[in-house]
Amino acid sequence: MFGKVVIVGVGLIGGSFALGLKAAGAASHIAGLGRSKEALARALELGLIDEACDSPEGALRGADLVLIAAPVAQTAPILASLLPWLEAHTIVTDAGSTKSDVVAAARAVMGERIGQFVPGHPIAGRESNGPDAAIAGLYRGKKTVLTPLPENAQADIDAVAGAWKLCGAIIHILTPGEHDKVFAAVSHLPHLLAFALVDDVAAKPHADLLFQYAASGFRDFTRIAGSSPEMWRDISLANRDALLGELDAYLAQLTQIRGRLVAGDGAGLEAVYANAQRARCAWIEAIEAAEKPQPADQESGK
Repeated sequence: MFGKVVIVGVGLIGGSFALGLKAAGAASHIAGLGRSKEALARALELGLIDEACDSPEGALRGADLVLIAAPVAQTAPILASLLPWLEAHTIVTDAGSTKSDVVAAARAVMGERIGQFVPGHPIAGRESNGPDAAIAGLYRGKKTVLTPLPENAQADIDAVAGAWKLCGAIIHILTPGEHDKVFAAVSHLPHLLAFALVDDVAAKPHADLLFQYAASGFRDFTRIAGSSPEMWRDISLANRDALLGELDAYLAQLTQIRGRLVAGDGAGLEAVYANAQRARCAWIEAIEAAEKPQPADQESGK
């Protein structure tokens, strides 16, 4: 499907995208570009990329598709470094976890060439980072949200969607604003809470004792606190307004639960817990149904 693909930031997200395309036989050549020569060398060693480039000029020569897989605050400087070498046919997309700020940055940098930028966000990840964390099946059965712009050609949107589909992803379309409101609630707030809880426990004078007895519940709840602090700093600030709204709502919920604890209101606590349990069970069933692999004859249309 693609001749040359360029990955800017060959870590978990970019590296898994590269492996997904390779597994599908969808790119004849994948080049890597990034801040760390060591990370690029490791990505080359692992076979995530076919070439480690030290300049945008060389990387973008003949490129059909560019994926920016870097912290969202780096979007503007990365695009500015790419723009002088961006060929007319090259499509640029991203994997940023916020979209309104990314679109604003792209518009400011790319100007009349904004049509070449198709914003996206794969809804998949692990708490590990770097090239060694990349896996070919990371996006299989997972959603990728595209937030196309009015200036995008439909063929370019289809090409970006096609690349993610080849990695196994299921495509959804939202506006940038819709995207940021949704993910403030179901992704950005949970990460903030996980980081806050671990930081709180770690700051206690008996932290070693607490961590000694922390078991699977604590591990599962705080798994995402192992994610990149730099990336989540940028996401939190980029989506600050929507995240503050969700945080205020959560604080109000905690205040109500605290009131029930103070009052010894067991029935009230159980009602909250039961409602949460029902909602989570329904969500898990829906997710499992959506991500269930299709039989080969259905996938091929036979």
